Amino acid sequence: YPLRANGGSLFLFAIAPSPIEHRIELCAGSQANATTPAGPFGLLPFWGFGASQCRIAQCFGAYDEDPDTMRLQIREFLQESLVNIIGGCCGTGPEHIRAIAEEAAQFAPRPLPDLQPRLSLSGLEPLVVREDTNFVNIGERTNVTGSRAFARLIRDDRFEEAVEVARQQVENGAQMIDVNFDEGMIDSVAAMVRFLNLIAAEPDIARVPVMIDSSRWEVLEAGLACVQGKAVVNSISLKEGEAVFLDHARTVRSYGAAVVVMAFDEQGQADSLERRIAICQRAYDLLIQQVGFPPQDIVFDPNILTVATGIEEHQNYAVDFIQATAWIKANLPLAKVSGGVSNISFSFRGNDKVREAMHSAFLYHAIRAGLDMGIVNAGQIEVYDQIDPVLLEHVEDVLLNRRPDATERLVNLAESYKGTQAKQGQAKDLSWREKPVRERLTHALVKGMDEYIVEDVEEARLEFEKPLHLIEGPLMDGMNVVGDLFGEGKMFLPQVVKSARVMKKAVAVLLPYLEAEKERAAAAGESGEASNKGRILMATVKGDVHDIGKNIVGVVLQCNNYEVVDLGVMVPTDRILEAAVEHKVDIIGLSGLITPSLDEMVGVAREMERRGMRIPLLIGGATTSKAHTAVKIAPAYGGTVVHVLDASRSVPVVSTLLSPDQRSVFAERNRQEQTIMRDGYLNRAAAKNMLTLEQARARAWKGDWLNYQPAIPRRSGVQQEEAWPLEELVDYIDWTPFFQAWELHGRYPDLLQDEVVGEAATKLFEDAQTMLNALVSKNLLTAKAVWGLFPAYTDSGDRLVMDGRWEFPMLRQQSAKAGDLPNFCLTDFIAPQESGLQDWAGTFAVGIFGAEELAQQYQKDHDDFSAILVKALADRLAEALAEAL
Repeated sequence: YPLRANGGSLFLFAIAPSPIEHRIELCAGSQANATTPAGPFGLLPFWGFGASQCRIAQCFGAYDEDPDTMRLQIREFLQESLVNIIGGCCGTGPEHIRAIAEEAAQFAPRPLPDLQPRLSLSGLEPLVVREDTNFVNIGERTNVTGSRAFARLIRDDRFEEAVEVARQQVENGAQMIDVNFDEGMIDSVAAMVRFLNLIAAEPDIARVPVMIDSSRWEVLEAGLACVQGKAVVNSISLKEGEAVFLDHARTVRSYGAAVVVMAFDEQGQADSLERRIAICQRAYDLLIQQVGFPPQDIVFDPNILTVATGIEEHQNYAVDFIQATAWIKANLPLAKVSGGVSNISFSFRGNDKVREAMHSAFLYHAIRAGLDMGIVNAGQIEVYDQIDPVLLEHVEDVLLNRRPDATERLVNLAESYKGTQAKQGQAKDLSWREKPVRERLTHALVKGMDEYIVEDVEEARLEFEKPLHLIEGPLMDGMNVVGDLFGEGKMFLPQVVKSARVMKKAVAVLLPYLEAEKERAAAAGESGEASNKGRILMATVKGDVHDIGKNIVGVVLQCNNYEVVDLGVMVPTDRILEAAVEHKVDIIGLSGLITPSLDEMVGVAREMERRGMRIPLLIGGATTSKAHTAVKIAPAYGGTVVHVLDASRSVPVVSTLLSPDQRSVFAERNRQEQTIMRDGYLNRAAAKNMLTLEQARARAWKGDWLNYQPAIPRRSGVQQEEAWPLEELVDYIDWTPFFQAWELHGRYPDLLQDEVVGEAATKLFEDAQTMLNALVSKNLLTAKAVWGLFPAYTDSGDRLVMDGRWEFPMLRQQSAKAGDLPNFCLTDFIAPQESGLQDWAGTFAVGIFGAEELAQQYQKDHDDFSAILVKALADRLAEALAEAL
């Protein structure tokens, strides 16, 4: 076992006298026996660890010494306590063995060293985590959700370059690397296998252990099947119940890997000391007693959660984690403890000095309590003894929850560690108020500050003959600065939307003067219309209610002086095209998030072609892509169809499409690129080895329905929840998609410390927390759910029939698979009609109500930022409600 744990090979030497026959069997993955059927050896069992780890050497030759000579030769080995087991060699017989036994009986066997079981991991080299081992750093850049650069390499099929990312981590001191491929456009199973095989061929990478990381069990198992050495699986938990937990644990154990156990159970994440202890104790007992899992191979992650949030319930999170760590080390023998250290300081995103101090101080106390390993940004660690004593006192007051005003004191002190060098209690910097009014307007727009915008606009208005000149002059100049910074990656969408809020309030101040100017111009027979660059119609297509991204694009376009006609959500094709004609728009933009939206967009394109329209068509939304646009949508329409990745691309695309000098060249280049992409896709699809539907159905997974009795639900039929408590949903929120809606891409919480977008993401997160607290405490939204469990069966046509009347056709996998692997369909897991079993299936719907009304109120106040923010939070709460239900 130590050899296998450390990645070595077991060489089994079978040495036997020729009169005695030996039978040696070594089977990969199973117990192997080497036995002697007779003689003084008796039965000697050996355990093999797979053909790739075991080698066999059989020694033959003559031995011509008599038994007494052999007895004397081995005596000095016995006297020096150098051996435990003695046997014969080629040419020795029963007399030799008898003489050896008589000699050995006079001496005690060599005492075995007292080897305390330890967490032993390996690549090509061992990593043994002892009690005196320093904190183990886990490299996280080979994770597609934690590194945009790594994700881009994987998506572009540049795996050899991605290997270099792993090499850099090891060279920079990572003692283990975390490998994760959880991303919608990546075949995670294939990517995991390919990447692990590649790094296995690189000795300077393969020398360190691998942490196989995924939220999908099939990916974890695929990694286990090919990883070199002894790996760690990240992770399993009790959140799906004991049966799934035990099944996963047994599989991990069968592969000889260690495992990270998250402090989750059926009720959710453990956020108190008592819950942490209860879940870890329960998981430990199950693993030890029912799985036989080696306790030294169990790593608990008791959840490092953010402190200093201003929420009273969060004040003891650090103390609870430290105490839970100490309890695990004292009460769960040999188990290890890990955690994501950077989580502790999320409240101070953008303030590296404070974060460094928090990480160092937390590690100081957590490691003393027994923390063995974890993920932390090595660049955000300060030497504990070198932390400013005043800052250390304030930080530890928060971490150790030593006083009720600790958070407020640290927040105040933190200001003195920002780049402005502002002192505690010092008034905010208003020096910009001394600048000329044009510069003040630009400053307000860039910073998203609306506190003085009314008075500054009034002052500036007096300098211009017409209010329109103020809009097209200083205000648009300021927004152009915002646009330039946005295009250069120096500002991010949340900041841009705040700038738009300031712009709208500025324009609102000028509206009465603009109306008066129009009336005067009309009376004089002049044209008083404000000029704009073009008119764009935007709509979320029929069947889809997601409009956050569309709204952001609309704001960005309006900031660049484009007129936007927004039809809202669930807009049918006829209404979109009729409005396009009515408003004489220059461009139509379609948005959608869910997969059926893609088909609806194709329908819009076909109808535009049928009507002979040639208005450029923009396609955007989370599920859309350049490939889908080229393969499915563009062929249906003779006009220009462009996929727009995000809001930052919308302005240059629209500008080019409306430019008389550039649009023809752009449209032709776009058409050529789509043709190349479409041909490549079709050629790849043709090359795939696909089964016919009949062949795939013949390879369906076969359930043992004769020995299965479906569970009967406690409550069948339709159930309703009219007001699910919002406070119960907060802990279920998945924040990563929230940031994606604002085009801040990365995995939460790592995103908050990203070198590029970390500061913007942190400020957005703070704004979101403020609004979320208000939504929950004031019950400004209503969470509703309806669900039902009904009798169900499946038929041979892959249809699910519920309650004897509703039919749901399901898709079956049709790609050719190796060996006996089945081609799955969801209907495989519901009892077929011919089984005679009464099986059940369920369906549900959830909704968050009130967000639209709040958003409209914010828009009336010219606050697009808050309007989008409340919808984004409602979107997250709806997902959270689905998970809670």
